[in-house]
Amino acid sequence: MFVVGLTGGIGSGKSTVADLFAQRGVPLVDTDVIAHRITAPDGIAMPQIAAEFGSEFVAADGSLDRARMRTLVFGEDGARKRLEGITHPLIRAETEREQREAQGPYVIVVVPLLVESGSWKNRVNRVLTVDCSVDTQIARVMNRNGFSREQVLAIIARQATREARLAAADDVIDNDNTPLAALEAQVDAQHRAYLSLANG
Repeated sequence: MFVVGLTGGIGSGKSTVADLFAQRGVPLVDTDVIAHRITAPDGIAMPQIAAEFGSEFVAADGSLDRARMRTLVFGEDGARKRLEGITHPLIRAETEREQREAQGPYVIVVVPLLVESGSWKNRVNRVLTVDCSVDTQIARVMNRNGFSREQVLAIIARQATREARLAAADDVIDNDNTPLAALEAQVDAQHRAYLSLANG
């Protein structure tokens, strides 16, 4: 099956764009959704996480204590790598299973850290980047999540730069204060292009 990797920085509007493709009958595989599922109560990653980090990182309901883990991995790069060593192989296996089971003309895999992870570029046929300015990212995430400007900048600093995402892109959707109708027009154009490519 023809696979499009959809990426973009925090606050770029990846989810909005993904939903527009879904409305056009394109199946979505969202690595963030998978990451939440495997760290939910009874999630397949939880026994390994508890063994590696200790029971204090497991919430009362058996899910990952996200706030505690976020604090740890932001302060300690080694902890982030240990966590990714557990979660990334599981996310990859689940992603591949969902891709195999997807029914549609082509499949979109939503990968926030596509550029950062390195191997993703070789696992998709096209990379589609949702782009906006850093100022727009900051404003959206502050409004949406209630984070401070400093918190948003810290997250952005850990992601690939806007320039790196654009350099990795085969296709770009501009979502910098773009009206919905204009966003839909861009999605329609990409959808037609991907249908053509998928049909060989």
